[in-house]
Amino acid sequence: MYTITFKFEQKGLEPITLNNIEPDQSILEVALKNDIDLHHNCGGVCACSTCHLYLEQGEDLVEELSDKEEDFIDRAINPRLNSRLSCQCVLLEGDGNLVVTLPDQTQFLGE
Repeated sequence: MYTITFKFEQKGLEPITLNNIEPDQSILEVALKNDIDLHHNCGGVCACSTCHLYLEQGEDLVEELSDKEEDFIDRAINPRLNSRLSCQCVLLEGDGNLVVTLPDQTQFLGE
């Protein structure tokens, strides 16, 4: 089981920590199941960059970055070295702690 802490760049949003998260689901799925608003214009099929996040801790606990994902990250707003698409961060078998930061999604309103 995993523990995932969601931090937010958007002002006024406090971090949310979720416990007992099962593997074999994406961070996007976890967020949506727990009422964490995370844009996903393409429906989570790695065809856009709106579910972009910063993976602060736990990169070894999710599937590796693919070439396709990397191409879409290049199109994201303010990409960093630890940028990932939440739809592609599928939790591997095992357990551990992840920390992710969601960019200020009000920037995406024009997309």
